[in-house]
Amino acid sequence: MTGTVFAGLAPHPPILVPEIGLNNLEEVEKTKESMQQFARQLKESDPDLIITISPHGPVFSDAISILSQQELVGDFAQFGHRDLKFSYQLEEELTQEIIRASNRADITVARIDQATARKIDVDLKLDHGVLVPLYYLKEAGIDLPLIPITMGMLSYEELYKFGKVIQLVAQRAGYKVAVVASGDLSHRLTTDAPAGFNPRGREFDEAIVEYLDDLEVEEVFNLDPSLIEKAGECGLRPLIIMLGAIDGLDVEGGVLSYQGPFGVGYAVASYRVEGKTEGSSLLEQIIANKKVKLEKIRENESEVVRLARKTVEEYAKNKEVIDPPSDLDPRLTEQAGVFVSIKKDEQLRGCIGTTEPTQANIAEEVINNALSAAFKDPRFESVNLNELEELTYSVDILGEPEKIENIEQLDPKKYGVIVKQGERTGLLLPDLEGVNTATKQVEIAKRKAGISSNEDGIELMRFTVTRHT
Repeated sequence: MTGTVFAGLAPHPPILVPEIGLNNLEEVEKTKESMQQFARQLKESDPDLIITISPHGPVFSDAISILSQQELVGDFAQFGHRDLKFSYQLEEELTQEIIRASNRADITVARIDQATARKIDVDLKLDHGVLVPLYYLKEAGIDLPLIPITMGMLSYEELYKFGKVIQLVAQRAGYKVAVVASGDLSHRLTTDAPAGFNPRGREFDEAIVEYLDDLEVEEVFNLDPSLIEKAGECGLRPLIIMLGAIDGLDVEGGVLSYQGPFGVGYAVASYRVEGKTEGSSLLEQIIANKKVKLEKIRENESEVVRLARKTVEEYAKNKEVIDPPSDLDPRLTEQAGVFVSIKKDEQLRGCIGTTEPTQANIAEEVINNALSAAFKDPRFESVNLNELEELTYSVDILGEPEKIENIEQLDPKKYGVIVKQGERTGLLLPDLEGVNTATKQVEIAKRKAGISSNEDGIELMRFTVTRHT
């Protein structure tokens, strides 16, 4: 059998490496033993090469990346062990085939060679997300060619589809591949965790462990976005690519262990491929479910949101700016500041707004800011025709800002905040994911204004919004 013959999730704390962990290794003994078992099972699957998927290489918002040089090297110098060196050969032929097939599937894959690395100022060395799992593979006597992939901030559907591409390309090309997703779960399990504490971190980890053990892939896709955000994880996207690589295959395996001794969740899972299943690919169902969800959003969108969407779609297709409809809701003929937010797969795709009216009415304010959010937000590439059907919109109509004397008069769930100092102004909308205190709200608004977080003498204003979806 060719294609994917083994797949798994491996954590990557450097403390798992005995030379680095030393006495602390006792705290992750169960994880260490599971990684040794993971390596033995991978070896027994007899692959021709290893494909690693890391969250810590060059990460792009719109592309998956592959380190592209014939000799792939890395070490643990940043953890005080320059002598722990690794060297592998790139599997060039399959790399090229994966890139070509991904492009045909409208998934952008960027090859990072020496010239590109210099241009965008990234390191071509293998990162610790690759090296920690490879340490255990090397210990088990596994020395195979490598394809080191770094996840992109693409939609979960695109990442899963990319995993499926890996499977099908390897099968057609006659390769047996082992796919190793490297990633830790929640970084917020305890009060002394590296990313701070959030009680939902444990909830996220328990859900992932359950779904992986039973291989309930659809449940992974149905995870609450706010739960994912609060968990502060780095393993979900590599994991989804790995799951795509075993889509439609008959596999045996599950979770070998889970620990979280240092406030970070470490799960080890492995799957041995036995053959193909007789059912249809889950990818088809995932795409169909997404389409149904978007159709429901369109059916229920408000008048003002529909106006924002039609503005963007008309300009993307014909480069024309629409006029407000003649039968406007009377409330849209008033004046107010407006923010238009655009998302793609729950991820922000653009957001531009005005704190005070700049147009004759709210409808024109929406049109103007929708165009800016889609085509002029400097944080993102302009919206393109191919993604129009995947975009969702929300419109926030601002109430009149009122000056307040101190931070105690803020409530981040109820009020947005404006901070001013001289010519510098920063605004943050209310009720945002992860912004649970007035202190954090003001801190972010200061940052947006270019004001130091410890700087005093700022003017504070609060405002309410009416959010339309």
